[in-house]
Amino acid sequence: MLEINDFCKEVGENNKAHGFREVNTNPTDFVALIHSEVSEILEEFRKGKGATETYHREDGKPEGVPTELADVVIRCFDMADYYGINLEAAILEKHEFNKSRPYLHGKKF
Repeated sequence: MLEINDFCKEVGENNKAHGFREVNTNPTDFVALIHSEVSEILEEFRKGKGATETYHREDGKPEGVPTELADVVIRCFDMADYYGINLEAAILEKHEFNKSRPYLHGKKF
């Protein structure tokens, strides 16, 4: 089984091999690219696509909400690898904290 931090490293290595570490290496670039992928999820919903719907372009590239959500995670993993963030530890720590929070985190929303 691939661990989160190992997968972050694999994503980083792939992005290096494809030239993405030669550009887009400022913190704001990483955040903007993550935001861009989140916006693409919104666009899929606006097109009327379902949350679990995956479809493919003529060239075989997967599209849809699941694919765009995967792109968000991949961008986050790349950022974690680039900055040496132990994302697995951060996720576990934050999840444990969230379990201790009150219903709706004490907000009315």
